[in-house]
Amino acid sequence: MSKAKRQNHMLLPGPWKMPLIGNLHQLVFSLPHRSLTDLAKKYGPIMQLQLGEVLAIVISSPKVAKEVMKTHDAAFANRPNVLAVEVMSYDNSSLIFSRYNDYWRKMRKILVTEFLSAKRIQSFKTIREEEVWNLIESISSSYQGLQINFTEKMSSLTYGITARAAIGKKCKYEKELISLIKETFILSGGFDVPDLFPSLKFLSFLTGTKPALEKMHRKLDRILDDIIKDHKKKRSSTSASKHEGSDPEDIVDVLLKLQEAGELDFNVTSNHIKAVTLDVFSGASETSATMMEWTMSELLRNPRVMEKAQAEVRRVLKGQKNIDDVDIQKLDYLKLVVKEILRLHPPAALIPRESREKCEINGYEIPNNTKVFINAWAIGRDTEYWIDADSFCPERFQGSLIDFKGTNFEFIPFGGGRRICPGISFALANIELFLSQLLYHFNWKLPNEIKPEELDMSESFGLSSSHPPRATSPSATSNRTTTLPVPPAPAPAPPATAPPPSPFQHPLRHRPLARQPTVPDPPLQTTAPPNHRASTSTRRQHPSPPDLSLSRIYLSEPSAHTIKSSFNDKPINEAAKARKFCICGD
Repeated sequence: MSKAKRQNHMLLPGPWKMPLIGNLHQLVFSLPHRSLTDLAKKYGPIMQLQLGEVLAIVISSPKVAKEVMKTHDAAFANRPNVLAVEVMSYDNSSLIFSRYNDYWRKMRKILVTEFLSAKRIQSFKTIREEEVWNLIESISSSYQGLQINFTEKMSSLTYGITARAAIGKKCKYEKELISLIKETFILSGGFDVPDLFPSLKFLSFLTGTKPALEKMHRKLDRILDDIIKDHKKKRSSTSASKHEGSDPEDIVDVLLKLQEAGELDFNVTSNHIKAVTLDVFSGASETSATMMEWTMSELLRNPRVMEKAQAEVRRVLKGQKNIDDVDIQKLDYLKLVVKEILRLHPPAALIPRESREKCEINGYEIPNNTKVFINAWAIGRDTEYWIDADSFCPERFQGSLIDFKGTNFEFIPFGGGRRICPGISFALANIELFLSQLLYHFNWKLPNEIKPEELDMSESFGLSSSHPPRATSPSATSNRTTTLPVPPAPAPAPPATAPPPSPFQHPLRHRPLARQPTVPDPPLQTTAPPNHRASTSTRRQHPSPPDLSLSRIYLSEPSAHTIKSSFNDKPINEAAKARKFCICGD
């Protein structure tokens, strides 16, 4: 190899570095995925940063992402080992953060087969429908003036579905478990002193992050220990009564059975079971909640899309009370909405990898043990692949075969290659059912005088892009005291009304907006929607939407013209129907 070529291998482009801190000054006090996107516009799709003592490579284009996630996928199959992973992952037993090894491959296969296969997800159909319906009834039966925390309800919904599917039932620690998982995601979303300055690892106590993580870990460990003990007790009781197999096995049962059988090449320990169970709760429940919050935020901000999605749901499901998986498959536009949400707001804005060996990417030599961050947020807004990339337009996917399963590298909200998220189908099944129910049974609009384009969309950075948690509790004035009957076909929505629910998401939280009077929606656009592929003509660049931060929204009325009370089967009077339902996000 020539001297010039060897030098080229080492000369990755990147911004100027400061002594000691490197490029940290360009990332602090900002959202890293946005700052890195701006830097990539100057230094290119692959650039080098010095984060303290740590070398990091940032990938910001589909072409280079394909090299990392497909061509050299095995070389980049590790996850970086950071402080939060050391403390929370039960000796590197987490499938989300584990190194790529035989343990990871076999345990992931077990998880997919026993919990996340198409057959198993279909078997959770009744659980999904019951939990979603309970939430819809909870909203519909609220009285005027009742405080309703929509964020809490969203978390409770996704937790309820995940818990019943993963451990067979909800546990008594529901609120504590939800809170701890959220805190863990927030604390795990960045780098601490020992991550950036390994030589100063002994100073990790200075930031307070490690003690906070250790405290959360102890609390989570106590809850997970109780879950395992309950399952062991149930298995012992079931075996004694000789009715084994009468109840379907959940993932904890499967892992306990493997532990007892000793059939794997390694011993399945209680720590392994706890780590995988925690992965299921944190990955499945938080991803669904995050996606739902972004979806509702964008629908509130884009009344044209809201109206179109709602019209489809009510046309397809006309006259029905229950919505099942067969119905969901008919909702083509709703699926386009979900795709567009994933393009603009991927659950993980930055996808972390670490090289296991030296390799060459895009002509540059990447050393072993180099941290690599794939900017999925930037890739989903790459103007070389997406026309009007910052605009929310689900129609861009109409007639397109592009998907998020990891083969189209301009669209990687769930990652790609060996480390692609295995819970895609589980999350989508939850989101599509809940979204269709909300659009079917309720009409939604922004508070008075808040224009759709003024909806605050601020985000914060954690393990996924999201909003910082808020302590304020949302208030809601219910428009009915009833269970939801079959809504008659609703009259077409007035052209000037926007109808969606509230946004929230695990690290992405929403700030409450002030209550104000209603304003007409902007006129419907008549121009053709932007397509997936970018044209060669010059395009006006749309500014990035404001950071996602939730607000108060109104449930203006139930969709049914006649709603019967669950107590007396008499129609609720017009005054009751006219009550406003205001949901304030935390």
